[in-house]
Amino acid sequence: MTQEFRITVAIPTYNRARLLRQTLAGVTRQDFPADRYEVIVIDNNSRDDTRDAVAAFAAARPAPRYVLEIRPGANHARNRGIAESTGMIVIFADDDILVEPDWLRQLVAPFAADATGKIGAVGGEVISVFPEGCPAWIRDFHGPQALRADLGPTRADQVPMSANLSFRRDVLLQLGMFDTSVTRQGRRAISSDENVLIRRLWRAGYEVWFAPAARVLHQMPASRLTFRYVARHAFDSARSRVADRVNDLRAYHRPTAGFLGSRLLANLLKAPGFAGWALLCLLLLRTGNAKQALVRAWRSCGYLYQISRSALGKM
Repeated sequence: MTQEFRITVAIPTYNRARLLRQTLAGVTRQDFPADRYEVIVIDNNSRDDTRDAVAAFAAARPAPRYVLEIRPGANHARNRGIAESTGMIVIFADDDILVEPDWLRQLVAPFAADATGKIGAVGGEVISVFPEGCPAWIRDFHGPQALRADLGPTRADQVPMSANLSFRRDVLLQLGMFDTSVTRQGRRAISSDENVLIRRLWRAGYEVWFAPAARVLHQMPASRLTFRYVARHAFDSARSRVADRVNDLRAYHRPTAGFLGSRLLANLLKAPGFAGWALLCLLLLRTGNAKQALVRAWRSCGYLYQISRSALGKM
């Protein structure tokens, strides 16, 4: 692939107009030729002033293009972004990230240098930041990805985050797009944005690279830093991991009993173990450690809940 190729930055969004404005401020001011990239904002039926937030950048170069996707779910929005894109590379960015001026250049550099066409996707570093502060007990749950310290391919157990992830468009069209059966929809718990697609690339022989220099700051508002939110996220994340893996195994006509059985046994031990540790920490007045343990116990409950549903053939 030569240096002269076009890029699409696709930003799915839902009811985050204020944060979206900050994201667009950085994405539209890259040290990358403005005529070689486009920005598409896919509004997943927001109820706030998202359309106005995009319109405020009409004078930017490039000016972001507004697209409405009424089917609920982040993966529907991502697939709409692919359909609307004109770039050879499609970059998916969350609507609450902050980027440096060299973000695009760093993220697409591996594609530009790939003479063999083996690279199918490149992910960048995602670092959580807390504009309104962060309770100490939560910080351990929000460390950077740090998949590797230098530019290069990831291992089979390392999946870059969809908040900062790019693909060759022709590979997406060849292998299929994001799986809408596992996307988060409103209050629905199941979500698995990148795992299925990344594994599909690996199976087809493509490499997935990690570019630590293409970092973004992922803003975490106070609303996501409550015990209730963190525990619910842990529960949902565990459910997603099980549903994602089971769907993948079934898609390739492989048995699921071994996977479900191993996870069942492990989490039958973990759930009461973490709950007991939480109780001990409470007795010792170590409330932060108690909250961490309860979150981990609740994550194990998420595994157990979804294991039982998957064994019965339910989502």
